[in-house]
Amino acid sequence: METLFGPEVLIALFFVAMLAGFIDTLAGGGGLIVFPALLLAQVPPLAAIATNKLQASFGSLTSSYRMLRSGLVTWGQVKGLFLASLIGSAIGTVVVQWIDAKALDVIIPIVLISVALYYLFAPTAKPDAPPKISETAYRNGVAPGIGFYDGFFGPGTGSLFAFSRNVLRGEHLIQATAKAKLMNFASNVVSLVIFAFSGHIVWVLGLVMIGGQMIGAWAGSHLIIGGKTGWIRPLIVIMCLAMAIRYILTTWF
Repeated sequence: METLFGPEVLIALFFVAMLAGFIDTLAGGGGLIVFPALLLAQVPPLAAIATNKLQASFGSLTSSYRMLRSGLVTWGQVKGLFLASLIGSAIGTVVVQWIDAKALDVIIPIVLISVALYYLFAPTAKPDAPPKISETAYRNGVAPGIGFYDGFFGPGTGSLFAFSRNVLRGEHLIQATAKAKLMNFASNVVSLVIFAFSGHIVWVLGLVMIGGQMIGAWAGSHLIIGGKTGWIRPLIVIMCLAMAIRYILTTWF
């Protein structure tokens, strides 16, 4: 897709990506910021999804590197989850190019509101909380399922990965968030590769936004590594509710 964009649009999207990278690293939901901004820049919906994957891949790469480098998570802990998320996202990315994504307009707000309400009212799982499902069940079912959603559409994927690890596997929110970064990177990068071959990416916008996304992700990762857990829970609630409200206002009315 070849379109000319003025410098004011490019500068604005750079800072949009920076904010999105910061928020997405802490709580997920950066797509809520980037996707509407791309639509406002007159980018068609499928191209907006594809372009968002380009810049988001570099943000999740940055935060994943920081999680591994800090020791919050090891590659051995996540390699199976990484592959499961990658496979699910690859399938979702292929499917979205053939199926009307509006079919999710009713389901997505309900899921996001449910996640927000849980984090608003339920106590955080303790590190030694008994898991509700086995790691095998999570790897073979939950991880590829969320990966499929990310490939199909995407906003809120980071929140869903962290939420599911926290609730279903009983992990501390910091540990769950660290693993979510690696799974989110897997789902982003495979989706990016498929979209690149399909020709839907607006490269000039995506390349400009990469810088902002990486700066924001680096800053957000610093807070997580520093143990600033107070940011994570309220941001998950805010981002999930914001995304749900946006969907309801734009698709239900």
